[in-house]
Amino acid sequence: MRNITETVKHLLIINIIFFIASLSLGEVVYDLFALHYPSNPKFQYWQPLTHMFMHGDLGHIFFNMFGLYMFGTPIEQMWGRNKFIFFYLSTGFGAAALQLLLYYYQISSISDLLLAEGLNASEVSRFFLTSDLSYTLVDRIGRAELVSGLSAFNGVMVGASGALYGVLVAFAFLFPNARLMLLFPPIPVKAKVLVPLLILGDLFFGFTSYSIGPIAHFAHVGGAITGLIMMWYWKKNQFDKNRWDL
Repeated sequence: MRNITETVKHLLIINIIFFIASLSLGEVVYDLFALHYPSNPKFQYWQPLTHMFMHGDLGHIFFNMFGLYMFGTPIEQMWGRNKFIFFYLSTGFGAAALQLLLYYYQISSISDLLLAEGLNASEVSRFFLTSDLSYTLVDRIGRAELVSGLSAFNGVMVGASGALYGVLVAFAFLFPNARLMLLFPPIPVKAKVLVPLLILGDLFFGFTSYSIGPIAHFAHVGGAITGLIMMWYWKKNQFDKNRWDL
């Protein structure tokens, strides 16, 4: 077992504290700290940050924290504290941004349909706030489409997965030939092969209906894309470790 670095250790502790609080206090913690759609009354300006430290269940936090420990530790050892935490938070914000952009597209599409059916702007807003599916136009528009819009408006985003995908991209850049062991089947795969496969898997599940559970696949993709852009920029401009030390 490699020695854990300071920033990774602190991130693990913060995530565990948030998880214990969510188990102890329940929904009030999710209402305050999970990321809600900006037009939702439960949205707060700090949620794009705090949602990275929230998790849905024990399996969710275990795999994210194990991944953060395994891949974040060697990256922080190479980069140092400041560069690593900047990268980690940036990829988390990028993950949230792409997922919210998807929600915006879904909500805007439903809003346009409702407006075309004769509802005014205040009635459309009331529809999303009340989730009222008793309108006579529901059958004309399609219940499934309306439910997808309501799900986006009322969606709750939690987890460090988006930031972790950014970390995975950085690991594949820095240690491309490192062999990572798959669980099923248990075979070693190079990081430069496995990480792109994971991202392609999220794109597939994100664009199809085959997703297992309420997984924000496009948040994973958003974190990966943000990490890819940052790694490409830093490599191009040769941002070395010393520029980030205080």
